[in-house]
Amino acid sequence: MWFLSKNKHSFTDQIVLITGGGSGIGRLLALGASSRGARVIVWDLDGQAAQGVCGEIKSLGGSAHALTVDVSDRDAVRAAAQESGPVDIPINNAGIVTGEYFLDVTDEAIERTIQVNTLALFWVTRAFLGNMIANRRGTVVTISSAAGLAGVAKQTDYSASKFAAFGFAESLRAEMAKQETGVTSLVVCPYFIDTGMFEGVETRFPLLLPILKPEYAVEKTLKAIEQGREQLLMPRFIRTVAPSRMLPVGGFDALMNLLGANDTMNNFVGRAKERVRR
Repeated sequence: MWFLSKNKHSFTDQIVLITGGGSGIGRLLALGASSRGARVIVWDLDGQAAQGVCGEIKSLGGSAHALTVDVSDRDAVRAAAQESGPVDIPINNAGIVTGEYFLDVTDEAIERTIQVNTLALFWVTRAFLGNMIANRRGTVVTISSAAGLAGVAKQTDYSASKFAAFGFAESLRAEMAKQETGVTSLVVCPYFIDTGMFEGVETRFPLLLPILKPEYAVEKTLKAIEQGREQLLMPRFIRTVAPSRMLPVGGFDALMNLLGANDTMNNFVGRAKERVRR
C-alpha cells in the first residue's frame, strides 16, 4: 500500500543538487554524494566557494558543476534550473540564522530568513519536481532543524522558518505518496552542528544533546537518502520532543529549561549574515 512504501536511492549516476553547497555541511554533502558516484551540482550565493567545491570534487575524479544562485530569488532559481537541467536528488540545504531576541531582529533580517529558509524550498523544489515525477524516481531532501520541532529563545524567525520547512517536507511526502509518484521526501532535523553558522552555541547536557560533528551529520543524511528514509532526527534524544508535547505547556517549557534549550544561544556568534549557506 502507498503508506507502507519505501524507495531506496543509490547515488550512482544520479544527479544531486545541493543549495548552499559552497561551505559547511553543504560542501561535505557535495563531496560525499560525489564519492558515492553521483554527479553533483553546487549552488551557492558565493560563486567562488561553489567553484572551489567543484574543484575539490574534480580533483578526486568526480563530476561537478557550480552556479552562483540566490535561492531566495525565484526568477534566479528558474534560470539556474534551466541551466542545470534535470535533477534526481535536490538537497535544500541553504540556510541563515540571526540569533537575536525578537525585538532586536530587523524587519529585513526576518524577511531574509523566511525567504532563504522557507520560500526557497518552494522555488527550488518546484523547479525540479515535475521531471522527477515524470521519471518516477528521486527524493527531495529538506534540511530543517531541531528548531523546527521546538521553539527556543533567540530563534523566533529561525524556528518559525524551520517549523515551516518541516511542514513543507511532511506535506510533500504525503502528497507524493498519495499520488503514487515514485518520488519521496526526506526531512532532516539536526541539533546544532559544529559549523560557522552556529558558532558560539552551547549545550547543557552534551551526552544527551551533543553539538554534532559535520562529518557525522552528513554521513547520517547520505545514508538516510540511500535507505529511502523519510525522516532523520539527530541525535536520537531529539525524538523525545514529540511525546513531550503531551505535557501541559508549562511542563513542556519547564523541560526545555531543564535541558538548557533556552540558554543555547546565549553566547552565539555565528558568521556573516549575508552568507546564504550552512
